[in-house]
Amino acid sequence: MNFSLTDNNMEIKILGTGCPKCKTLEQLTRDVVSKNGINATISKVEDIMEIMKYNIMTTPALVIDGKVVVKGRIPSPEEIKQLLTK
Repeated sequence: MNFSLTDNNMEIKILGTGCPKCKTLEQLTRDVVSKNGINATISKVEDIMEIMKYNIMTTPALVIDGKVVVKGRIPSPEEIKQLLTK
């Protein structure tokens, strides 16, 4: 039986206070999800208290299904795709 994460609704969060890098990461992530038909819910977390719950010191950060996979930088679209289709 083939199982793919794209069969289930993935929860993606972009952590950041609204800086240009955070906005870029959000847009790149939305583009990758859209272009690859990935079934995901994307939300932007800007509340600093909520961001601190993830125990990160630098933003932007990318969270997939509750796990921080990228922090403090903007990954390439290809890297985002690889992270989302593991």
